[in-house]
Amino acid sequence: MPATVWKGYLSFGLVSFPVRLFSAARAEAVHFHMLHKKDLSRVREVWYCAEEDKPIERSEIVKGYEAAKGEYVTVEDEELKAIAPPTATTMEVLQFVASDDVDPLLFESSYYVAPDEKVSKPYALFMAALQETKRQAIAKIAMHNREHVVLIRAAERRPGSPHSLLPGRIASSE
Repeated sequence: MPATVWKGYLSFGLVSFPVRLFSAARAEAVHFHMLHKKDLSRVREVWYCAEEDKPIERSEIVKGYEAAKGEYVTVEDEELKAIAPPTATTMEVLQFVASDDVDPLLFESSYYVAPDEKVSKPYALFMAALQETKRQAIAKIAMHNREHVVLIRAAERRPGSPHSLLPGRIASSE
């Protein structure tokens, strides 16, 4: 099974259950390694401190935002987690729409949504309800430090598949 790209809860009304997302499409690409020309050994990345003019360990690195020229504000991972939107851990269903109401041209990327671990009954009921009513769910989710609007639809013989809806990114046909 493909690697999980997001793990959290699907929530609507008073119902909430754990789910995970994994990519439905994968680009087939050739990946090259960087090698030392002389002996073909792998080259490794070295973090280098410009001020001290020496290599440093990864454990010595912190994230920082440049507030003014040369002035930085450091940010810890715990601080970023504390200000993350609720959709970082919970996919919140905003509304249900008819299956024909959403143009597939709006889809940017596709993911499969699957129940997490042993909690499959609420997920199965949710997907069956979508399929029987010929409806789809519009939800919000935060992935890769950005909040997205997604469409969750019940797919035949597969887990449900949410699709990102980002109308501003549609290419013109002209």
